[in-house]
Amino acid sequence: MHSADTSDTTTTAIGADDVRHIVALAIQTLRDADPQGWEAKAGTLEWTCWETLEHLADDLFTYAARFGLAKPPTSAVLPFRTDSDRSGGPANVFFVERASGPPGLLIVLEACGGLLASVLRTAPSTTVAFHVFGPSGPEGFAAMGVVETLVHTHDIAQGLGLEWSPPRELCTRVLKRLFPHVVIGSDAWDSLLWATGRIDLPDRPRLAEWRWYNAQGA
Repeated sequence: MHSADTSDTTTTAIGADDVRHIVALAIQTLRDADPQGWEAKAGTLEWTCWETLEHLADDLFTYAARFGLAKPPTSAVLPFRTDSDRSGGPANVFFVERASGPPGLLIVLEACGGLLASVLRTAPSTTVAFHVFGPSGPEGFAAMGVVETLVHTHDIAQGLGLEWSPPRELCTRVLKRLFPHVVIGSDAWDSLLWATGRIDLPDRPRLAEWRWYNAQGA
């Protein structure tokens, strides 16, 4: 059991290196999956493991794209056309070529994570871009990219029968940055899974609805 550092001295800062690091850890874990297992449901989601990883890569890509603009819109997403491969599947900007198999899927994830990390390093800290939970700057989008990677890798790992145990220190920082309303328990990873509606805890029932708070300066 890992223990979270919940002291007041723990920084909430999240940056490009954190995005790179957590994407690399996710790929390291998912690389060991049975190539035949990717059509299984991802945890409690209605999406398959393949669809969920496409969705994660798509999230990282669209987060990055916002900061390709000198002045991103703060009241709407970029006007990409989104679609889904099947009814009930995720609506994405792009999809991974099926013939490339799981290795191709992981290449696209790494590329999108690297793209987000790169733009976060160059975007002025004062830049603000739209998100449905509120406009935010590069640091907020770094935290969102980390959370997306943490929890969707959890979903996929469940479907593929893999163990996913991310760094608790990083879980603590994203909880402090995006979930200031959440009391961090003895294990920051369990607290993050609870905060994103994945599990219940002995003292807290599973959430039917949840959100994070990413507003600039929050």
